Amino acid sequence: MQPGEFEGQAARRQLERVLASAAFNRNERLSQFLRFIIERHLEGEDSQLKESVIAMEVFGRRADYDPKLDSIVRTEAGRLRARLADYYAGEGKHDEVIIEVPKGGYAPLLRHRLVQREEPKPRSERFRFLAVAAVLLLVAALIGGWWWFHRSSQPITIAVLPLENLSKDPANDYFADGLTDEIIRNLAIIEGLAVRSRTSSFAFKGKPRTAREVGAQLEADYILEGSALRAGEQLRVNTQLIRVRDDFTLWSGRFDREVGDVFAIQDEISRGIVNNLRLNLGHGRRRYETSVEAYDLYLRARALPYQKGAAGQVQSIELFEQVTAKDPTFAPAYAGLAAAYAVRSVLFVLPHSDDELSKMRATAEKAIELDPLLAEARDALGMVYAHDGRWDLAERSFNRAIELDPNRALTYNHFAIWFLMVLGRINEAVSQLRFAERTDPLAPVIHENLAFVLTSAGRYDEAADQCRMLPQDDPPVIRCLARARLGQGKIDEAIQLLARVRGASPNEGFLGYAYARSGRREEAESLEAANAGSPQILVLIYAGLGDKDRTFEALERMAPEGPGRIGQYLTYPELSLLRGDPRLKTLRKKVGLPE
Repeated sequence: MQPGEFEGQAARRQLERVLASAAFNRNERLSQFLRFIIERHLEGEDSQLKESVIAMEVFGRRADYDPKLDSIVRTEAGRLRARLADYYAGEGKHDEVIIEVPKGGYAPLLRHRLVQREEPKPRSERFRFLAVAAVLLLVAALIGGWWWFHRSSQPITIAVLPLENLSKDPANDYFADGLTDEIIRNLAIIEGLAVRSRTSSFAFKGKPRTAREVGAQLEADYILEGSALRAGEQLRVNTQLIRVRDDFTLWSGRFDREVGDVFAIQDEISRGIVNNLRLNLGHGRRRYETSVEAYDLYLRARALPYQKGAAGQVQSIELFEQVTAKDPTFAPAYAGLAAAYAVRSVLFVLPHSDDELSKMRATAEKAIELDPLLAEARDALGMVYAHDGRWDLAERSFNRAIELDPNRALTYNHFAIWFLMVLGRINEAVSQLRFAERTDPLAPVIHENLAFVLTSAGRYDEAADQCRMLPQDDPPVIRCLARARLGQGKIDEAIQLLARVRGASPNEGFLGYAYARSGRREEAESLEAANAGSPQILVLIYAGLGDKDRTFEALERMAPEGPGRIGQYLTYPELSLLRGDPRLKTLRKKVGLPE
């Protein structure tokens, strides 16, 4: 390795260390900027780090971007240089690898820190004693200052474990789970708290554990745990806040109320945590009020996606519609309904009626009208805009959702998959999913989508690592690992994996692609004949056979599905044979994708 050059792994480790620091972890724009230029640099594409490219790829500017009229790249580069300088003067002052962005360009410079030692000069004993004392005092002051800065600038991490359902009736789990979910959401918008997402917290449901075990796995400083007992219209909730490092209970609360007081209980729990951790409640928090019946339906609807995945989210539509009929002012129900409509539009890809699409948009906009500061409403609106191909509005909505609630892993996930991946902004999608992973480290959907995006980025070893974090018997997980193996050139192993999940679309397509790549043309053509009515499968088989014309024909047949599905397919490494073909531009324009 030549001086000044770094292996990709070392550079990426340093990048992740910088992005996780207090200087960057809350600044999404600068984090994306830094990740983009580092990734391009490691790929040997410094020549592509031009102002116009960065403006479009990082900051979403149009192809006709004029740097003379819009100085965003130069402005943000200045901020990036200053932020890196702050990091290396503080948290990163002992890091071995230094990242710099020299003035006059955007290609980063990575170098080892040079440590120079000077030989001590002779001193008298008395002078040496005074010097040592002064140094010790200075070190003590620096340590105290660092501790105070670190304590005040780093968010406090907290995990809310599922409230135990004491009613002994599993049918009431949805209520205890829903109450836990609402507490997580209330805490997530409090300034100074980094709240672990629901999926990671619920990985411990019903399992014996200690606060230290949970804290270690979720990297949490504090744990909130407790129980809920509902008997008719009466509700008892017990909670306690535990400091992980010494298993000390900082605060506990017991609430005996009527079910209708559930919102007041949530507020009091948040206030108890805030007062004991010396935080600020922040501004713009809205206190919701609704009927017991409407809230019960709302919690049942919220539980379905966690019980049954995407199919459960579609099933929640009926319950959310009942909630909004009973209470037309309950914003979270409209947000949940809009998200469910959007997911249904992806699962059932046949063209929808104008009435259904109008309902999807109106529902998201209603949630914003009722509560402009509700992050999940902004997220849902971003999904709706992405579905419509209104890319500028979608990006603004997702960014606003992240600004309102930077702890919500689902928003990062939706932004990456619904928007960035569709537009081919793959490195940014990886960045967003890395944020989601830090917030929700045990969520299978995050690891699955991260593997999916890493595969499109050509980072197959990392994709395989993500696949191995998932339950190993699920068909999507097997497909996940098989695609990583295809990218690694391990075609026979990929075929063995895909053969285990035959019959599920799009697994058949990837299997046909693998057959074709391995020279087993007859088997690939057999799958082609069996799936003549499925362009999603055929497009992969034709690509494996090297038939560009029929690959484009299959993509054309997918056009009615809208830009989302086509955009994602175009990032697949399996379709790399199409890159550079002028027909791509025509296809993108036809389905509403930016050129």
